[in-house]
Amino acid sequence: MVVVGPMRLRFDRVRFGCRRVGTVAEIRGGALVGEAVTDPKVSDAAVQLKWLAEAATRTPVSEKEIREHLAQPLLTAVGGFETINAVLAQYGQLDVGRIRAARPGRVQASVRGNGTEYFVRVCVDAAGLIDDIQMTPVDSVTSWAEIDPLLAELGTRVSFAAAEIGANGQCDIVHDVDASTLRPVGSTFKLYVLAALGQAVADKRADWHEQLEIREDWKSLPSGTLQDRPAGSKLSLAEFADHMTAISDNTATDHLIHRVGRDAVHQQLALLGHHRPEVNIPLLTTRAFFQLKGTPGASRAEQYLTVPTQARAAAIAELERLPLPELGADTWTRPSHIDEIEYFASPTDVCRAFAGLQRLAQPEIDHALSLNDDGLNLDSSQFPTVWYKPGDEPGVVTQHYLARDTGDRTFVVSLMVSDPTTAPDKWMTLAKGQKIIRAAFHLLARH
Repeated sequence: MVVVGPMRLRFDRVRFGCRRVGTVAEIRGGALVGEAVTDPKVSDAAVQLKWLAEAATRTPVSEKEIREHLAQPLLTAVGGFETINAVLAQYGQLDVGRIRAARPGRVQASVRGNGTEYFVRVCVDAAGLIDDIQMTPVDSVTSWAEIDPLLAELGTRVSFAAAEIGANGQCDIVHDVDASTLRPVGSTFKLYVLAALGQAVADKRADWHEQLEIREDWKSLPSGTLQDRPAGSKLSLAEFADHMTAISDNTATDHLIHRVGRDAVHQQLALLGHHRPEVNIPLLTTRAFFQLKGTPGASRAEQYLTVPTQARAAAIAELERLPLPELGADTWTRPSHIDEIEYFASPTDVCRAFAGLQRLAQPEIDHALSLNDDGLNLDSSQFPTVWYKPGDEPGVVTQHYLARDTGDRTFVVSLMVSDPTTAPDKWMTLAKGQKIIRAAFHLLARH
């Protein structure tokens, strides 16, 4: 993504850090795990950062020169050469300060332009061309009192928690707004699926390297890409987990629910300290969820709501046997039963879920949750570990992060926004939310 002052140009919705969707196997091969910090003077990304700073002083830059430095997917996504020149011209003179972290294919640094200090991340592809740029203004928020008005701007139904996971594994809330209020959380429930898988591995009932076949009757709809794989294709359970968390792949999620068992996920809700686990029982697979939300009209959802709780597991099984609905551009654009048919948790529940996943102490869990920070862009020299799991649908936008600092302190920030009548602007909410979340982590680190 490219951030220009207060304006954000999103050019590739989902990333694995600096890698693109579809390279899970490449990432799992070790490219982003345990990378040694290299001399920034010989980092391709650092060289490209130097070029950006220099090119900003002499716009417009020729198309030929831009092609020599920027990857075509980035050029296409942001709108071409004119947009790149416009972005560079807005910054003008860019003074590169301290290189904070440099790894093969990625550099983070402090820069200053037009009187504003930014934290910049530049990533390059295998050919050394820039395929990701993010310029994040350094947060000016200095107190929790400044956080609350920013939260209020997001809507009337906002829940928030900034917490530290203590040495006892408990979540100590430092600042909150309705942190114990139950809210719809969308794909955030996949944290409990990941925990159920991790527990199955710990109990020797599963293995991260175990191969699982993709089944046609377990496929779901996007987000994700595994629904496009032919039935019979095999992935390891670790790869399914990567897809489920990094790009919120719904087909991966349902395969893992079927593999570990719905009851195992139910158990994790209680084991991880969810304060009202019964509201998520029986758990909907994403395939059943789409049957209720992605079909024209509301009759199917309303019929499901009349089914007694004890009979809903059978109703879900019937929904799963139906062909997947065709989702058109206008099929599902407004909130649909978000307070009745959803996955529910509070910010405190999410913090406890992160704490439970941390207690499992399994590298595969750390890997899966670290693949995509959605551009939060925390300084990796201060926060070397960042986990992320969002969740959304029309009317629901949630963002949840865990970050561990170099002093081995662990913090969690959870933000939930929902509106049962009008869908919040998703991208604006995410952008404003990230500003709040970045500031919260810095305040937590000073706490």
